[in-house]
Amino acid sequence: MLSNLTQERCADELTRFHRVFLLILVSIGSSIVYTPAYLQYVFDEPLGKALIASGAASQENVATTLGTLLAAYSWTALVCYLPSGIVADRIRVRTLAWVGFGTTALLTYWYALFPSYATLIGLFIAMGVTTILIWWGIRFKLVRLVSEEDQYSRNIGLSYGFYGLAGLILGFVNAAIVSRLADQGDIVPMRVLLLVLGSVIMVLAVLSFLFIPKFEGEIGSSEGGFNLAQLGQVLSNPVVWLAALTLFFVYFFYTGVNQTTGYMNNVMHIAPGIVLVVGTVRTYGVSLVSAPVFGAIAGALGSPSKVIGAGSAVVMVGLLAFAFLPAQASLAYAAVAMAILLAFIANGVFGICSSQLTEGKVPVSVFGTATGLLSVIGFLPDTFSYIWFGSIRDAHQDNPAAAYTQIFLILAGAALIAAVCAFCLIAVARRRDNAQRNA
Repeated sequence: MLSNLTQERCADELTRFHRVFLLILVSIGSSIVYTPAYLQYVFDEPLGKALIASGAASQENVATTLGTLLAAYSWTALVCYLPSGIVADRIRVRTLAWVGFGTTALLTYWYALFPSYATLIGLFIAMGVTTILIWWGIRFKLVRLVSEEDQYSRNIGLSYGFYGLAGLILGFVNAAIVSRLADQGDIVPMRVLLLVLGSVIMVLAVLSFLFIPKFEGEIGSSEGGFNLAQLGQVLSNPVVWLAALTLFFVYFFYTGVNQTTGYMNNVMHIAPGIVLVVGTVRTYGVSLVSAPVFGAIAGALGSPSKVIGAGSAVVMVGLLAFAFLPAQASLAYAAVAMAILLAFIANGVFGICSSQLTEGKVPVSVFGTATGLLSVIGFLPDTFSYIWFGSIRDAHQDNPAAAYTQIFLILAGAALIAAVCAFCLIAVARRRDNAQRNA
């Protein structure tokens, strides 16, 4: 163990068990470290009640407050995406892992105290730094460091499997905690949940410190980092812009599908325990199979954009159905099934969006810069969608059904635009291929 802290190692010097352990560690870590910031995805109602009881929000603006907190995190993340790659190439993975986990755990403990609204804003900004600037850049790098070259594709697939499995298990544990403590007041369930999450993340910090070695050659590489000299080539490539716009609208409806939690709570009035289970399956369970399935389909068709376009069109139809679904108890199970199906398709489509850069033959020499730009534009919805939807819900507290109808129509429009962007990318890529063949 001490040799991990002092000696440089390469992948083939590690035992198979050690390599698998590190693969599992970074995979489940990537599933858990963001959970405190995104709790409202699954625990929208109990988290809102805790904020109201603590005085951080009022009944009249609780949805807007939740949206503002997540927007504070998202704006910070947006600023940190590009430099996180540079940080990951200049600081050891082991250091970034244990520091990122440890500081996020401490912030989660602080969150459990439910401080004032202003303090929570600062806390979410700080979590943006610890989870994105410090931690974001290391997952794929660590998978690469523990893999021999011909094993990377297999290992990254396994990583996504561990990611989904960890999220699903922890999600069910979280749901059990909240359900079991529901009669203990509005603050206690979420406080205990946050303390448990903080402790799990702190354990990951300790394991990272003890078992991630200093890897030979991990410092000094600029591969994948943001390079200003390449920015012009990226900005002039229509494929990059179409891929970024596609990801923007896909990510918009991918995250917006989580609004079905509030819909099932406030409009369909489905039992809270069922809603928590559905939210957990929707958020984590579908990721076990959806992205691999959609990836296989895209490989078979030879075009991820075709799959993205068709999947987005199906999501649009599903969201329109949700918008006009009568709020009747007899349709509760139909709403549950539709929520899971929409999540499955949205998750699968989102999982293959970055493949559009390969489909459009973006040069390897600027691929890192292109993916950086893709992240900045693609994840922009996080900075405004939660506030927007929260304000819509707050404005229609006397008629929740009207609020969700409006939200689902907006999301359906985003899905339509995503489909159009995906098919436009196919046309641009074909035109470029034809021009190159005729040249």
